[in-house]
Amino acid sequence: MSIPKYDELRISALNILLDGRSMKLKDFVEPLAKEFKLTEDEINEMYPSGNGHIFYDRISWALSYLNMAGLLDKPGRGIYRISQKGIDMLKSKTPLAINEFVDHEVSKRDKSKKTNRNPEIALTDISDRSTPQEKLYTSFNNIRNSIYDEILTTILNKTPSAFEKLVVLLLQRMGYGGEVKNSGLVTKKSNDGGIDGIIKEDILGFGRINIQAKRYRLDIAVGREEIQRFVGALAVAQSNKGVFITTSYFSKGAIEYVENLYGSTTVVLIDGKDLAAYIYDYGLGMQVEQTIEIKKMDTDFWDSMADQ
Repeated sequence: MSIPKYDELRISALNILLDGRSMKLKDFVEPLAKEFKLTEDEINEMYPSGNGHIFYDRISWALSYLNMAGLLDKPGRGIYRISQKGIDMLKSKTPLAINEFVDHEVSKRDKSKKTNRNPEIALTDISDRSTPQEKLYTSFNNIRNSIYDEILTTILNKTPSAFEKLVVLLLQRMGYGGEVKNSGLVTKKSNDGGIDGIIKEDILGFGRINIQAKRYRLDIAVGREEIQRFVGALAVAQSNKGVFITTSYFSKGAIEYVENLYGSTTVVLIDGKDLAAYIYDYGLGMQVEQTIEIKKMDTDFWDSMADQ
């Protein structure tokens, strides 16, 4: 039997979790391989590039789509558990109806334009009418967005103090603090004055970037009042530079308040989607899994040769 596509694995994965247990991704390999009667060679078959097992990767995508549709929960990084919605649909809907629902929900996420910048990450559908290059770029962006989701889920399972350390490390990785030794500092809770972290921009510490870090659930907005309190904390700290970082998103009022700040105070807002993108782009806690080279004809080289 050939290796099943990721959409063919979704119903079976749901059924495995129907007893309410939580499972890691790798724990799905054996029961799904047994159900689909796969050989050892099929289970271990690699992509032509040699990077990654095909069956494992398809299980990963099946679980990701089920999670995005709300049929699975992720109580921890790489851990899956069936949701109440998933239980209800398994009991009341046909496999075809469930798959159509999942595809619809994923498509809806992509089409919805959220004016509040909620960092819910969408995957883009790959049309059969797309060119091979368009499919490649879309696949790349889908993989990237899937990792963004995993980054935010992981952060939400860490402590607030761990998040504060993370954002200080991120700003340092982005180049703030330069060559200054020990340029990043996480403030003590007992005396932080509304400031969670500090980046020193020069050796003597005359220039400072003050940080506020809020580890909020993705659906809880940071409001105008919280930004105003942060600006007040900057004034007390006699600082004119601040970065407010959250795992969620900023309300319209918060964004407008920052845009209309007058005087010498500058506040930069980084929401969950931007945070995940910066962590990904600057390689903080990330590993390069695969490198693909796409080549094209060098027209200058070929045009320099005589035509027949």
